[in-house]
Amino acid sequence: MTRRNDKSNPRLAELIRLLKQTSRENEVEIWSDIASRLEKSRKNYAEVNVSKINRYAQEGETLIVPGKVLGSGVVEAGVTVAALSFSDAAISKITKAKGHCISIEQLLSQNPKGSRTRILR
Repeated sequence: MTRRNDKSNPRLAELIRLLKQTSRENEVEIWSDIASRLEKSRKNYAEVNVSKINRYAQEGETLIVPGKVLGSGVVEAGVTVAALSFSDAAISKITKAKGHCISIEQLLSQNPKGSRTRILR
């Protein structure tokens, strides 16, 4: 017997649907990749500390985290980070470094082509 993989969180279900639709309309693989990651079990979601963002991001870059951004570490580059959720410490550290914290939905509406964005997991 197969188990249903429907998400009970309406925001998440709508986000997955929107990501797939945008991917088809714009023929962009990055959105379908994010959707497939979010369709999996929550225990498989990415949990990224700001120290990892600091290690791999460059000034002015846009990153997508298909999960939660946590506040452990220091971030020095002013980057835009789109994620499913952020801890309070992560938000304060990213904004203190002249960066921006936005939701994946906001990034999707601002940049439907997904150009110049990277997935960080």
